[in-house]
Amino acid sequence: MKLVSWNVNGIRACLGKGLSDYVAQAGADVYCFQETKMQPGQADIGWEGYHAYWNGAEKKGYSGTAVFTRVEPQSVSYGLGLEEHDREGRVITVEFNGFYLVNVYTPNAQRELTRLDYRMEWEDAFRAYLLGLDSVKPVVVCGDLNVAHQEIDLKHPKSNRGNAGFTDQERAKMTQLLEAGFVDSFRAFYPDRTGAYSWWSYMRNARANNAGWRIDYFLVSQRLMPQVQDSAIHPEVMGSDHCPVSLLLEA
Repeated sequence: MKLVSWNVNGIRACLGKGLSDYVAQAGADVYCFQETKMQPGQADIGWEGYHAYWNGAEKKGYSGTAVFTRVEPQSVSYGLGLEEHDREGRVITVEFNGFYLVNVYTPNAQRELTRLDYRMEWEDAFRAYLLGLDSVKPVVVCGDLNVAHQEIDLKHPKSNRGNAGFTDQERAKMTQLLEAGFVDSFRAFYPDRTGAYSWWSYMRNARANNAGWRIDYFLVSQRLMPQVQDSAIHPEVMGSDHCPVSLLLEA
């Protein structure tokens, strides 16, 4: 089973930059998109053979997630079940026979860290949500987690320490999530790989210079790792300031 996750930074904009061609070429069983920036019904977007599920933010043109899956889920749910965290369309959970798949777009701490306190609240609520699912069956978490966990996960760790996405607080929450029973699948396969990034600023030719950050992940329950065949990043795929990441799962 091939799973793909991609922050498309506006799904309608990404459609104009080859998204449909990528979907056809990649041939994944499931696509999870973040930052769709649209609400259900704003546009007719879909691909033959895929079931579509959307979670839009209350605020138009902001945030949002979507899942397209060839395999019809056993169940689908939206959000964390907490009103204070469910206004921005950040989570879709689809249940398959052997696991839950959670598509997430984690809130950004923002410049000057104006949303860091909220981000900390989100992290605790999201971890509790995942552990609740994990008590029923294994979990695959994918999406833009808006954190580079270790120094190896961004080009310039020294100058970025304390900036949104690389604060000690955000990194510690990621550590806490992993210690709660989840595995960063990419690092499990490629613990020492450098220059492996999934997001690049639009400024200063960052992508051409590969001055990026790895903030898009596939995390899996520890007991599911024996079924994971590979975890990959696809920087050659254009269309957004992020690139897709993928997981091959024996399922």
